[in-house]
Amino acid sequence: MSVRSFGSGPGHDGTTSTETALTGDDESPEGIKVRLREEKRIRLKVDFRLCTIAGILCSLNLLDSGIISSAAVTSMLHDLGLDHGNRYSVSILIFTVASVCFQLPATLAVRMMGPRFFFAFVTFCFGLITMCTAFIHTWRQMIIMRVLLGISMSGIYPGLALLISSWYRREELQLRFAFLQVGEVIVLATGGIVNYGLNHLSGHGGLKGWQWMYLVQGLIACIIGIVTYWWIVDFPERSDQSFFFLSQEEARVATSRIQRDRGDVVPAPFSWAEILRHFLDPKIYGFAASFFLLNLVSTSLSYFLPIILQNGMGFSSNKAILLSAPPYYYAAIPVILSSRIGDKYRLRGPVITFNSLCLIAGFGMLGFADQVTVRYVGTYLATGAYVSNWAALNSYQASNITGQWKRAVTAAAVTACNGLGGVAGSFIVRQQEAPRYLTAVWVSIGSHIFIIGIVAAFSVIFYIANTRQKQGRKIIEETEGFRYTY
Repeated sequence: MSVRSFGSGPGHDGTTSTETALTGDDESPEGIKVRLREEKRIRLKVDFRLCTIAGILCSLNLLDSGIISSAAVTSMLHDLGLDHGNRYSVSILIFTVASVCFQLPATLAVRMMGPRFFFAFVTFCFGLITMCTAFIHTWRQMIIMRVLLGISMSGIYPGLALLISSWYRREELQLRFAFLQVGEVIVLATGGIVNYGLNHLSGHGGLKGWQWMYLVQGLIACIIGIVTYWWIVDFPERSDQSFFFLSQEEARVATSRIQRDRGDVVPAPFSWAEILRHFLDPKIYGFAASFFLLNLVSTSLSYFLPIILQNGMGFSSNKAILLSAPPYYYAAIPVILSSRIGDKYRLRGPVITFNSLCLIAGFGMLGFADQVTVRYVGTYLATGAYVSNWAALNSYQASNITGQWKRAVTAAAVTACNGLGGVAGSFIVRQQEAPRYLTAVWVSIGSHIFIIGIVAAFSVIFYIANTRQKQGRKIIEETEGFRYTY
């Protein structure tokens, strides 16, 4: 086990030539002022190139859930035989299972293949498979398509989390994850409105409304995949391989700021021993459990919201599709506000706790209120809270992990458990419990009580570790000078 430092490594004076190049900035007052101004300019450049396309790519998973949930209130379930037993829930489950199984190798592939080729390839495949889904005829063919979609999507979330966390300092992460969420929910909400329009094309060209949903949005995903190859950027130490991005001097400044923050710009040589030893860190399992509990809610809402609106609140098919969009537009507000507060004050636990309480209140309104208006407002609170907590939990884990391979392992682990939460979440909304859906309500409330408990336990552990580090009695994350953010 080696110990990293923020500005030193092996050599005659504690640094290698590579690390000296990364951290050898002018530390005079004027030099610091110039450096900070240059770093801000480069950070905005990274925001424009990375967060824009990352938000769109991150939306693909919700695009899929938006299509299938909208299609579920049309004739699709009857046409494909998905309206028998729990076949619809199985079609959602099998997507998640396939995704979970491939998440670790897919995340490592992002590191080894490079983001440009990887994300372009899997996005194009996702679009192609989505288009093919428009032409299936049986529920068994749907299951096959869902497996292929799950495999193609397996590396998107963890790969983007790894890439984002590699480019930004810890106090900048939550807002950037919020940008991803904003892009995601806007695409999902807009997709709901698009699905409403596409459903009116039913009968044109011999296709039904749900087939138009898959065909058109699959084609859009293919185009996004092609654009991704030229738009997305590589990791900081390989930024020169990006298309028209940073100059050599800008790349040096970008890597230098990350090196000063946590000292892990340059990854250690790959080995399976290096990968597997990180699974011994119990923090990974706490973070993973939090994502499992979070996605119980996000899956039940994103896949079943139109069904809840139709069967639980009495709206027509088209109105259910249309009314599922506004809660996601609203979610952009709390995720940006909570993330700015979290980054400005370097708070993670209190933000997660507040969001969890909002979600509990939202599901209480959804499950126990009598008025349809109050119940619909509850979907706003719940949606805004879980979207905000996705950004908060991602920054929480990324702020407390160092080392490129450990970041990859953690990103894959939390996304896998996020997916397993999706497996469970696909079964908690029970059609026979309409209009209250009390199982979904109580499971969602209970899951977020557990999240609050996990955050409280981590806060105590991190406080004790930071205190020992200040006293010179502990090195955290094998990195001298590193302290936890909680």
